[in-house]
Amino acid sequence: MRKLIASTMVSLDGVMQAPGGPEEDPTCGFAWGGWSFNYWDDAMGRSMNGLDGKDRDLVLGRRTYEIFEAYWPHQSADNPVAQTLNAARKHVASRSLKQLQWNNSTLLAGDVVAAVAALKSQAGNDLQIVGSGNLIQTLQAASLIDEYNVWTFPVVLGRGKRLFEVGAKAGALRLVASHASATGVVISTYVTAGDIPAGAFVQGEPSAKELDRRAKLAREAG
Repeated sequence: MRKLIASTMVSLDGVMQAPGGPEEDPTCGFAWGGWSFNYWDDAMGRSMNGLDGKDRDLVLGRRTYEIFEAYWPHQSADNPVAQTLNAARKHVASRSLKQLQWNNSTLLAGDVVAAVAALKSQAGNDLQIVGSGNLIQTLQAASLIDEYNVWTFPVVLGRGKRLFEVGAKAGALRLVASHASATGVVISTYVTAGDIPAGAFVQGEPSAKELDRRAKLAREAG
């Protein structure tokens, strides 16, 4: 079984929309496109772990595919990120695209959840989503994402598409790696860890069942 890894850049308040430039995704009047640019340093540029598709197959939504397809094939042949992204096998989720021009790209046919589940069951490289916010929402709800590689930038945007939107499926995560850049970007890797473990800070605090019992007694008493 292959892992499915979601890799994305987010603001401190969880917005992942248009980190790369003003024209990347201005939908719904988003005015902060390019918010990640001034936080990049040389170390981040050299360490694109989790964002460059190295030794992984890519799973992309339509918008992210179109942004990448318009940029990466035209970069210098000695650009290491361009090399890995251009060479990687790319699976694209889209209802509107009919043909894909970027090499090694194929459309995911039919229901995207079933298609990605089928990919995970096959032998091969792990699968990696880059960006593709709408696709992440769909696959997270279906419990198909195994790992999150999140670059958190020290900026608050207030609005925009978020990594976890309202209605995201609840679940626990476990931090397995983390480090910070010189500009304050926290680069973290989380793996899914099952259900959220419940607990109480006050020893002996009554359980929900006990609280319900007490409330019922109070109602019966008058």
